[in-house]
Amino acid sequence: MSVTALAGDFADPRVQRQIDCVTGPRVLFFPGSTLGNFEPPEARAFLSDMHTHTGASGACVIGIDLVKARTVLERAYDDPEGITARFNLNVLSRINRELGADFDLSAFVHRAHYDALHQRVEMHLVSRRRQVVHVGGVPVHFQPDESILTENSYKYRPAQFEAMAREAGFAQARCWTDALEQFAVFLLR
Repeated sequence: MSVTALAGDFADPRVQRQIDCVTGPRVLFFPGSTLGNFEPPEARAFLSDMHTHTGASGACVIGIDLVKARTVLERAYDDPEGITARFNLNVLSRINRELGADFDLSAFVHRAHYDALHQRVEMHLVSRRRQVVHVGGVPVHFQPDESILTENSYKYRPAQFEAMAREAGFAQARCWTDALEQFAVFLLR
């Protein structure tokens, strides 16, 4: 077996061309649950692209975050150590640095909640007060408790993900989960 590591954005056409240059059966390995950050139609399209790149004799190994208790999900995305909050607030730091904005990071607070209807965790930055922020010279007004949605992280049930994989062209799916069934690894053919 030959293993080819590719560094780059998985949506980059240059990376996709490198995949297509590999001869013989291809097995694509996408270990993290990054697919959960795509809106469902985008996730389906991404799986369809993966199916195209594996070819008829190939496969895909992919990790998926599963639906679990609201308390588990919300604690994971709003951890007591504040790691996720710092990560989320860094979005404003980057906007300040890269777009010339003037966000006051102390004027926003991180919040995460699980939307059971859509099976996703939503991460928000919530304004603590009435304020005006300038982004590229354009004033943006915020009211107290008004939020900026920074990320959705969709969770799947194994049968839902298998159905989505079938819609994307994969005929077979094999699934392994951890003992608590909080995470899954699928082999798609």
